[in-house]
Amino acid sequence: MLMQGKTVLITGCRRGMGRAMVEVFAANGANIYAHAREADALFCDEMAQIASRHDVQIWPLGFDMTDYDAMKQAVKRIMADKRPLDAVVNNAGITLNSLFQMTSEAQLRSQFEVNFFSVYLFTQYVAKLMTRHQRGSIINIASTAGEDGNPGKSAYGASKAALIAMTKSIAAELGEKGIRANCIAPGITDTEMLLTMPAQVVEEAKNSADLRRAGQPAEIAEAALFLASDLSSYITGQTIRVDGGLK
Repeated sequence: MLMQGKTVLITGCRRGMGRAMVEVFAANGANIYAHAREADALFCDEMAQIASRHDVQIWPLGFDMTDYDAMKQAVKRIMADKRPLDAVVNNAGITLNSLFQMTSEAQLRSQFEVNFFSVYLFTQYVAKLMTRHQRGSIINIASTAGEDGNPGKSAYGASKAALIAMTKSIAAELGEKGIRANCIAPGITDTEMLLTMPAQVVEEAKNSADLRRAGQPAEIAEAALFLASDLSSYITGQTIRVDGGLK
């Protein structure tokens, strides 16, 4: 098992790629802090079932990523547990389909607040925990839209491009402390976010990939597992595209 006995923090675990990451990491022996905006009874029960199935520990965390006081309290809880944090996967995010000239200031700010500012600040806190033990892997979930640009994705793509740039810089700063930082840029992936996109756009995106299909959440999760594990111990500051050969 690639993560046997290690501890991982994953944000945005209620559904989609985040939920798949919990399953994949747990199957590989990781103990997990699993974040959702609301860690209600249903979420906690689902996490308990996954933990039981794989004989690991999963600790639910519930807070809004834009509530910075709640974020601090969550990190303090992790600090109090005194467990070395081996990896964090910043997966929580939101999307927006809006043409450039139709995008409002509020929509633009919301994209950056969730997809960039919250990740930036959360990673600052998490990096302090990793620095104590002189090791760790930070994995940020970006998007091919942050590299390629897509119609209707100017705000979303810009927020993900900022995340990619941030990742390269923190990799340079934290490397001497034994901390790696990388991005994953998924292409079109079969999650609930697809439901927000016009069907024609989805089909065109699938057909523009060499594999002629959408990716599955588990395929993104397995890339995150690789970057969290020692298999990628000499990889940092990179953006790995998991996009089926998107053109």
